[in-house]
Amino acid sequence: MKNYTITVNGNVYNVTVEEGTTAGVVQTAAPKAVPKVAAAAAPAAVPAAAAGAAGSVTVAAPMPGKILAVKASVGQAVKKGDVIMVLEAMKMENDIVAPQDGTIASVNAAVGDSVESGATLATMN
Repeated sequence: MKNYTITVNGNVYNVTVEEGTTAGVVQTAAPKAVPKVAAAAAPAAVPAAAAGAAGSVTVAAPMPGKILAVKASVGQAVKKGDVIMVLEAMKMENDIVAPQDGTIASVNAAVGDSVESGATLATMN
């Protein structure tokens, strides 16, 4: 018997394969799910000016992607609809805009960062 670890769509399974089965008889067993080991995620790069500062309004990534440009800086006053960042997702550039009038309290992503959907990109007051 040989044991294999197989990953299918992110799920890890331990599978046992028997060698030399008798002619015409094949034994199969349902794979047992193995708990996923969480990969250690690299901490997100936070610009030094944003460390420790957080605003009451969160600007989150609407989809996973890569930050192409950061248009606003900490302390900058912005109006509703002003572009804060540009996010590339699926080969398209998406403007991340201020949800309301306010001041940028922190910028939590830098150019080149890969972000997941829902990640905090910036905060505002």
